Amino acid sequence: MARRLPPLTTLPAFDAAARHLSFTKAAAELHVTHGAVSRAIRNLEEQLGTRLFERGTRSVQLTPAGAAYAADIGAALDRIGAATVAAAAPRSSGILNVSTSDGFAGRWLVPRLNRFHRSHRDIDVRLSTSGLFADFLRDGIDIAIRFGAGDYEGVVSEFLADEEVFPVCSPELAEGEHPLRSPADLKFHRLIHDNFRIDWATWLQAAGLDDVDPSGGLRFDSAAYAVEAAVHGEGVLLGRSALVSADLAAGRLIRPFDLGLKSRWKYYVVYPEGALRQRKVRAFRDWLFSEMAEG
Repeated sequence: MARRLPPLTTLPAFDAAARHLSFTKAAAELHVTHGAVSRAIRNLEEQLGTRLFERGTRSVQLTPAGAAYAADIGAALDRIGAATVAAAAPRSSGILNVSTSDGFAGRWLVPRLNRFHRSHRDIDVRLSTSGLFADFLRDGIDIAIRFGAGDYEGVVSEFLADEEVFPVCSPELAEGEHPLRSPADLKFHRLIHDNFRIDWATWLQAAGLDDVDPSGGLRFDSAAYAVEAAVHGEGVLLGRSALVSADLAAGRLIRPFDLGLKSRWKYYVVYPEGALRQRKVRAFRDWLFSEMAEG
């Protein structure tokens, strides 16, 4: 029996508008005009013979019929997306596209990738480190490592690791005229900053110090460059545990004080529904958890 379907081109506009409760935000997500979204939804309402939105002067709200339809259509589009990912897998079975931040890539992932390659020589990893959240279908991303709250809509999100923040420095700074013996010794050293949410002012307050200026020193937009500066003895960095673990293990950095602060944000492995049906995605996902467990 033939399916009774609405105009399929109208569904992405309806789904986006229902999620955002905004035609303008839906248009931005879909890279079309506000008018195109409005026309698509009006066409869908005419085909269904029912109103899906209550339109206000500056906002829209779903009608009861619209809310019920949005839940079903959103779930159906998620399933279509997962099926699309799975169907496309054979065309790129040897290439794995991974999205993450430049700091996590440079200081945690890249130093370990040779171990993944030794076990999976048929999988070529390609890293995207733009710093923007990837659209898995549009950008061709297979799997991502994200740092945040884990509430990523429309994808699977698995907790990977906590993040702790604490001072680190080159072993050279533990010696010399003003060796780092206690947090109070920080007033004799240059501080290194990156753009992390827990900053030196927060850590110094937790340490009970009010005679160390938290604003001075070196500043980097990139966490990877901030770690590199610390390795080369340029100052003391408020290091992020995942990003300095390899350098601590190798002795390139030391942790002079015990005090660390837990971040409320964490690392998550993120991928579309159904992506683990692809061997390359499942292999990389399992390897990430194994590596993180080993430290």
